[in-house]
Amino acid sequence: MNTMNDTSNPLPIVDPPKRQRRLPAWLKRPMPVGDAMLKTRALVNGLRLNTVCVEARCPNLTECWTRGTATFMILGDLCTRSCKFCAVTTRRPLPPEADEPERLAAAAAHLKLRHVVITSVARDDLPDEGAGHFAACILKTREKLPQATIEVLVPDFHAKRELIKLVTDARPEVYNHNLETVARLQKPIRQSARYQRSLDVLRIVKETAPELRTKSGLMVGLGETRAELSEAMRDLHGVGCELLTIGQYLRPGPNNTPVERYYPPEEFEELADEARKLGFSGVASGPFVRSSYFAESLYAETGSGDATVAPLV
Repeated sequence: MNTMNDTSNPLPIVDPPKRQRRLPAWLKRPMPVGDAMLKTRALVNGLRLNTVCVEARCPNLTECWTRGTATFMILGDLCTRSCKFCAVTTRRPLPPEADEPERLAAAAAHLKLRHVVITSVARDDLPDEGAGHFAACILKTREKLPQATIEVLVPDFHAKRELIKLVTDARPEVYNHNLETVARLQKPIRQSARYQRSLDVLRIVKETAPELRTKSGLMVGLGETRAELSEAMRDLHGVGCELLTIGQYLRPGPNNTPVERYYPPEEFEELADEARKLGFSGVASGPFVRSSYFAESLYAETGSGDATVAPLV
């Protein structure tokens, strides 16, 4: 039976439950540590910066840091939300550091980044939920690297138009907010988020600053059906989302949601084909794809950047 065309039931589990901890062959790859990777780590640590690479236990850390790139995570390493897929610690955060935009910009300049990706923890404790700090980081990075493109991966800001506008007014080239999963799984996976709210964020961005590229991401392997994935992609395209990433959910720790299914590479290719047919201008779909993985290349697919397109899986 072709599981990709069976839209009535959740897709079958590749590995039996007792073997759930064993990764399939396509999710195994060498993780060499070289001088370039150690230099990136030294720079990040020396400037007292957080990265989503470390805090989210990203499987691509060694590869990306070896290429001399990292995704900066601002506003601390403690989150006010407790998403079941995420490894970031949930606890009351410390106040924002006023010099963080300067330190982030210095790191991006030292690495000579052509495409800078900035994300953050959720800061529901702040009056502006961190939107002003995002804007400060964008502006300071633009000052240091005027030729670089800037991408932000932001929380939902409760879909408050005035907070979203604080970020769009700073003019990043890409405004990314992840839908993460299908509508049915939002509550068990993202208790503090809302499916429609995330869609509203992307819609408001296009209304506020239509020239910006909007981007979102989906994880697979959480128990979703193919029909639900198709619906999520249609909903994202319906609010003007242009760039889409689809990657395999990998359980970062024992307290996180278990993996229900490992998708083989060919199914990621089928999902990418479906997304392109819907009209997304850039799609990255593969087992190791994450929101910021080869983000420069995905942006270049839109014809807006001058980056050399690199492999996305």
